[in-house]
Amino acid sequence: MERVVGTVVRGLRGPIINEGDDIEQIVVDTVLNAAKVEGYSIEDRDIITVTESVVARAQGNYAGVEHIAKDITTKFGDDTIGVIFPILSRNRFANCLRGIAKGAKKIVLMLSYPSDEVGNHLVDIDELDVKGVNPWTDTLSEAEFRAHFGYKKHTFTGVDYIEYYKELIEAEGAACEVIFSNNPKTILDYTKSVLACDIHTRFRTKRTLVNNGAEKVFTLDNILSESIDGSGFNPEYGLLGSNKATEDTVKLFPHNCQPIVDNIQAKIKEATGKTIEVMVYGDGAFKDPVGKIWELADPVVSPAYTQGLEGTPNEVKLKYLADNDFANLRGEELKAAISEYITNKEEDLTGQMAAQGTTPRKLTDLIGSLSDLTSGSGDKGTPMIYIQGYFDNYTK
Repeated sequence: MERVVGTVVRGLRGPIINEGDDIEQIVVDTVLNAAKVEGYSIEDRDIITVTESVVARAQGNYAGVEHIAKDITTKFGDDTIGVIFPILSRNRFANCLRGIAKGAKKIVLMLSYPSDEVGNHLVDIDELDVKGVNPWTDTLSEAEFRAHFGYKKHTFTGVDYIEYYKELIEAEGAACEVIFSNNPKTILDYTKSVLACDIHTRFRTKRTLVNNGAEKVFTLDNILSESIDGSGFNPEYGLLGSNKATEDTVKLFPHNCQPIVDNIQAKIKEATGKTIEVMVYGDGAFKDPVGKIWELADPVVSPAYTQGLEGTPNEVKLKYLADNDFANLRGEELKAAISEYITNKEEDLTGQMAAQGTTPRKLTDLIGSLSDLTSGSGDKGTPMIYIQGYFDNYTK
């Protein structure tokens, strides 16, 4: 019988993961049990994805506000610290900011506008036009920003992040001045000691600051890149990818994940004889049309994955073939022609017209986005995603 279903995505419910749990065995047991209960078979090139959150929980990769503060003090001493380009997030940055403030005497908080780098808006860009403000050249004080735009609350969270972040800093005993600019060099008019908090543009920001006279420049991946008094840490990403755990702690991005995905693959192979692909995933990368946020607040979508997930899709556009190469065919004749074209397609279709409109993204980013949307960030209770048929095409 001909298959009538392509890709199938299942969110798998597993146990609540705690520090010290054997995450590899839990994933394997969950996958095998789900297949047995739901009555589907495990096949070669199926994919199991595991959210970074449960991996970090199993690792016990946590740190407290006081650990952040100690690292900040060690790096900056009593300097006034320019904290620039943080994202606007209670979950992602509030506790980080508390730790930074706790380790500082004074902070000059420089916010990008009209939005942060992941799309959280302080003000609508159309309002900038109305007020004659150019976000690429104009630096605004807090008073000037308020005079132009008043008090704005985020579309979904209902939070005025300017007020919220300032209050967090002052509650930790540090003085705070807020300014608005999209030019990293602006902060050097206030201090030569800078903590760049942007995620995906951090290397350029640091280079710009160093080349223009900054004396101390650190990025968030430099904070908690090693353990502070027994805290969790991430040698590659530091505080990047961290989330609020409790009112006084953060859960860091997991580290040393490659052995985990490789071992899960090996254990499934031993149990079933099938070679599945495995990856750890964080935020997907997609833009919300209303809130305008594009989601990716983690430094990468996937910190580790098995070899079979390397690369990008190599696909042709079916509608292009139907409208062009085989426009004169219909029914079974059209199906046969397209199937033959796919079967004999080149291994690299880069630049070919038949591939135009296919998604030019890494497989791990596509699969991570699919997984993130499936698992959600709330109470679904499915931290593992099982994907079948992802690598199938029209000929299978």
